[in-house]
Amino acid sequence: MSLRLASAGESHGPALVAIVSGLPAGLALDRDAIDADLKRRQQGYGRSPRQQIEQDRVEVLAGLRHGRTLGTPLALVVRNVDHKNWTWGMSPWPPDGEPHGKGTKPVTLPRPGHADLAGAQKFGHDDVRNALERASARHTAVHVAAGAVAKALLSAIGIAVAGSVVDEDALRAQVDEARTERDTVGGIVEVRAAGVPPGFGSYAAKEDRLDARLAFALMGIQAVKGVEIGDGFALAALRGSQAHDEIGADRKRTSNRAGGIEAGVSNGEEIIVRAGMKPLPTLMKPLASVDLATGEAATALVERSDVAAVEALAVVAEAAVAWELAVAAKEKFGGDALGDFVAAHAAYTARIQWR
Repeated sequence: MSLRLASAGESHGPALVAIVSGLPAGLALDRDAIDADLKRRQQGYGRSPRQQIEQDRVEVLAGLRHGRTLGTPLALVVRNVDHKNWTWGMSPWPPDGEPHGKGTKPVTLPRPGHADLAGAQKFGHDDVRNALERASARHTAVHVAAGAVAKALLSAIGIAVAGSVVDEDALRAQVDEARTERDTVGGIVEVRAAGVPPGFGSYAAKEDRLDARLAFALMGIQAVKGVEIGDGFALAALRGSQAHDEIGADRKRTSNRAGGIEAGVSNGEEIIVRAGMKPLPTLMKPLASVDLATGEAATALVERSDVAAVEALAVVAEAAVAWELAVAAKEKFGGDALGDFVAAHAAYTARIQWR
């Protein structure tokens, strides 16, 4: 069975939910490790006060017994603590009583850079909140939980995935300056995956290419506007003799400008991907917009916002890469039980004489 992930939930709804199917039975999951990744996602220089309101913890509703997967769908839940202030405004059913708390008034001032206007136009909403709640990066919390599960599966075959900020010191200086000016900043994150054997992905069809799948996974994260693998765009300025990684007698590359992927297939070197994040579009000094109720020129809605969330993106990107590599690993090695999955990996790497 293929590894699949489906998620649901709104930013200020009761909870975020993920259903993971296709996991082999017998995989040990560590609740503290998942919660640690959720906490990492909430940390970082420039985060908003909501990160102190929400104290993300994972709950498991199905698919796990005594810490080990059952081979059936795994149901993960991350509660939205702040929902208590939005019970009327974000009630799933028509709410009773007088409006109270947050979210009681329709949002008609779309924010540039968000899904607000395009989402309202696409789905015919007259309240922009119906679009912005799901489009919010808040729902990445449950994807980080699923990514932690993926990392546990990869760890069983010796693969480790880690994300980090590119030039963290410079980012902090930019955050300090932007905070003073009530503005926001973006940045670049890098994810590295060690221990990936040759043969993940395929050149047979473009949708099977591992580089395309990783780019898709990272571009699907809110605020990401660019992705590169290995030396990426810098390769365009080189000649072929400078750009490609030569192969030694041991079948290893003498460099890794390709970032561990050639022709859509992992080549056994460390996989390296980067993602560029735009400055966050929710601004304390709002940009020009239009009031959808009146048609008059206006300024955009002001909501609580981070100055930067680049360090959080590093965690979310790590989870996204881990998930795609776990999907590729499950496609390659199969197995309804963890022992079958691990044994297939061992047999394959022995056949190709890889490390």
